[in-house]
Amino acid sequence: MPTIATITMNPTLDVSYDVERLEPTRKLRSHNEHYDPGGGGINVARVFVRLGGNAVCHYLSGGATGVALDGLLDLHQLVRRPIRIAGATRVACTVHEMASGKEFRFVPEGPEVAEAEWRACLDQLASVPCDYLVASGSLPRGVPADFYAVVARIAQEQGFRFVLDSSGEALKAALAGAPVHLVKPNEDELEQLAGRGLETEEEYAAAAMAIVERGAAEFVAVTLGDKGGLLASKQGAHYLPAIPVEAKSAVGAGDSFLAAMVFALANGSDPLDALRYGMAAGSAAVLTPGTDLCRVDDIERLYAAETR
Repeated sequence: MPTIATITMNPTLDVSYDVERLEPTRKLRSHNEHYDPGGGGINVARVFVRLGGNAVCHYLSGGATGVALDGLLDLHQLVRRPIRIAGATRVACTVHEMASGKEFRFVPEGPEVAEAEWRACLDQLASVPCDYLVASGSLPRGVPADFYAVVARIAQEQGFRFVLDSSGEALKAALAGAPVHLVKPNEDELEQLAGRGLETEEEYAAAAMAIVERGAAEFVAVTLGDKGGLLASKQGAHYLPAIPVEAKSAVGAGDSFLAAMVFALANGSDPLDALRYGMAAGSAAVLTPGTDLCRVDDIERLYAAETR
């Protein structure tokens, strides 16, 4: 049974509500209130465990909201290894406006993290037993941009396969360090890495292959939303069209994709087939409202339809 460790440096306590209509000033009565543990690595772990794998969550946790996050992870029966911080864990809110069908997402920047706190995370990661080490999500204030590059070096020293899903300077710095096993940029992130706008399938492929060719990553899996997905490796670049679904929520689609792709790779799937499985999970995630992520039966149904 494959085991992953996930790193979430800026986790969230995710709250979702339904309201009839968003209006200024008025007190709006909501219903269908729901709470989930969130943040990139935690979401990856939630899906990975649903699929039948083992996951250990490493994350920063602080304040009363951090205690609540710990409790939600226990409710989800996830193994957790929190690193205590002085600042309070952030609370993210997703609001579904029923009148329009639109979804509104409010994501605060999160706490300021002291050097001793983020270094404690690195110390914890130096003795983690796992097959894959998955770092997903943004870096909070106070954590240096090269943090994931240091984690990549730790993974290389410990013999882990390092998987990364981040953005901005943290992503650029990580890809300038020790080689990454798998990196998952979305369309905007790939354009930032390329330093230019990308429009065609060929341009996406060339930008992804450039990362592989300079030795920064073994696999580059690019999620392109309704344009599909792309996998680049030494074997070349392969594009798959999007799976047509009726989207209800965009929350956790990328994390669901990454969890399913890593699960497939860890179980010996061909990389292109793992991409296909990841795309099925990403599409399954948009079928569920709020912060519920993807459901295994939806993943299997969509994957089976794509492989017939």
